[in-house]
Amino acid sequence: MYRTHHCGELNTKHIGTAVTLSGWVQKNRDKGSVIWIDLRDRYGITQLIFDEARTSETLMPLAKTLGREFVIQATGTVIERSSKNPNISTGDIEILVTDLKCLNQSKTPPFTIEDDTDGGDTLRMQYRYLDIRRNPIKNNLIFRHRIAQLVRNYLSEQHFIEVETPVLIKSTPEGARDFVVPSRMNPGQFYALPQSPQTFKQLLMVGGMDRYFQIVKCFRDEDLRADRQPEFTQIDCEMAFVEQEDILETFEGLTRHVIATVTGNDPGVFPRMTYDDAMKRFGNDKPDIRFGMAFGELNAVTQQKDFQVFNQSELVVGIAVPKANELTRKDIDQLTDWVKRPQIGASGMVYVRCLEDGSFKSSVDKFYDQDDFKAWAKITGASAGDLILVLSGDTQKVRPQMSALRMEMAERLGLRDPKVFAPLWVVDFPLLEWDEASERYHAMHHPFTAPKPEHMALLHTNPSAVNANAYDLVLNGNEIGGGSIRIHDKTTQSQMFDLLGFTPEEAKSQFGFLMNAFEFGAPPHGGIAFGLDRLVAILGGQETIREFIAFPKNNTGRDIMIDAPSAIDQNQLNELYLNLKTIE
Repeated sequence: MYRTHHCGELNTKHIGTAVTLSGWVQKNRDKGSVIWIDLRDRYGITQLIFDEARTSETLMPLAKTLGREFVIQATGTVIERSSKNPNISTGDIEILVTDLKCLNQSKTPPFTIEDDTDGGDTLRMQYRYLDIRRNPIKNNLIFRHRIAQLVRNYLSEQHFIEVETPVLIKSTPEGARDFVVPSRMNPGQFYALPQSPQTFKQLLMVGGMDRYFQIVKCFRDEDLRADRQPEFTQIDCEMAFVEQEDILETFEGLTRHVIATVTGNDPGVFPRMTYDDAMKRFGNDKPDIRFGMAFGELNAVTQQKDFQVFNQSELVVGIAVPKANELTRKDIDQLTDWVKRPQIGASGMVYVRCLEDGSFKSSVDKFYDQDDFKAWAKITGASAGDLILVLSGDTQKVRPQMSALRMEMAERLGLRDPKVFAPLWVVDFPLLEWDEASERYHAMHHPFTAPKPEHMALLHTNPSAVNANAYDLVLNGNEIGGGSIRIHDKTTQSQMFDLLGFTPEEAKSQFGFLMNAFEFGAPPHGGIAFGLDRLVAILGGQETIREFIAFPKNNTGRDIMIDAPSAIDQNQLNELYLNLKTIE
């Protein structure tokens, strides 16, 4: 056998034991008469020792030739280490080598295989198989596995059945762009890679599977950012004979179990917030509630004065930044420049210092008096030592601007502690969004989301006022899951397609299979999908998902390790009846 033990398990209990280890050379320290080699595998590092007094003459020359990342097998006896290393689990022992084999040589790696490497992101992605040898990436992948197993075990105990759904499916016009796959056997026709298994899991409910889940790859051909990849993994779930409360209770239980098991802290009952309240208080539908700074709407106490900037604004809104009165005027000027950047788009910013003696000092002192500022402080919840920051403008613009400012201040003040986890449910989303460009409604979630039962009648009279029977699960300012109760009857689904601008012929062509299924006793059903990549990253204390994916794409969607996407042979194109002249 190649090994009797791994490189992280030996200790003083094994002294005197003959062992065989295999792994990679982390370091080779040659002191002439004594050579030490740090041997590494997935589990840890064990020190090997060769010395002229106790090692055979044939092994010393071989040990001297071993370079970094050589793959070797070493047999020897466990002995007590004279110079112990408390930083590793095997630091009290070493292996006096009696036999040594070089299993494979290695070129000098392009970056050091250490926790703090000298390799940049691009170089590490190009040689990802080497990067995975480093503890941070290796541990991230093990952490991801652990969470996936927790999910599988929990859902299985709750009587969910894991069912695989097709990867080659039909392209649909709703949602993000599909990745398409040409069909050789059906010239001129294409499959799509699934953006989610949405319709299939609904069909499983029609099929009587009752409780389904799947940890599944999904694909979206859209612009990328730090927390988005063209292919990603969902924890996809569906339940039959349920209402919204059943879904929230079930998957709050799952999320609490995962967080408590991983962190050792139970987050308790998740708070709930309506979409309208989230937008009004935090300016977005995925608020980070690890800290305060909720919005205070100031129209009533700022307008009808002589300050025309506020008088002409649809919304005047402020936040109280805790203990930020210590910021200098230069700091505040820099912050004003920050909100004026094109990425934020604010026209300016007003500030009020809440002084320790109870008085106020502001950039708009000549327009407002101390009583005015006292009213501002009451609405925003400001106390002595705080700093009130105020933005104004059109409601749809100023809320996201203030949301960005709130998050920036939290980041600067260290309020976004990655070791604190604050989940919440956001509910009562609008069912539809009106798009001015296309002059039609778009589904806020997807076309299969049911309206709130009490809003069903409004579908006929006032579609814009209809709330969806939908819910998002938010963790530390990130949406980690979203779902809804689904439409399960043909009449309501047809009406939904009509509102979204589908002709009856288009609806039948795209979703006729689902509409037909609804005529064969479809039960009430609903579900949710979690973003596994994002959930793992957040629980791992990071914002980006790439370090928790074995072989990620870069920000242009390329895999620079295997150089994909890439051109294909002309013969393949001919077989697929594809002509690339239009691209050229």
